[in-house]
Amino acid sequence: MLHKLHPLLLQLPIGTRNPDDNSPIDLTSTFDIVVYIILPILMIIFYILWRKKNKKD
Repeated sequence: MLHKLHPLLLQLPIGTRNPDDNSPIDLTSTFDIVVYIILPILMIIFYILWRKKNKKD
């Protein structure tokens, strides 16, 4: 019974985007550089600084 139901559960609803439709990151776009490169680096740096501050207290 479950092997017949499994393919039905894996179907995408009509009107949703398919994961294959995504385009790669455009490194010529300033927005993509900020969101995908600079912000993650800043988050890591601030996390490390926050951890050091909490260890001192």
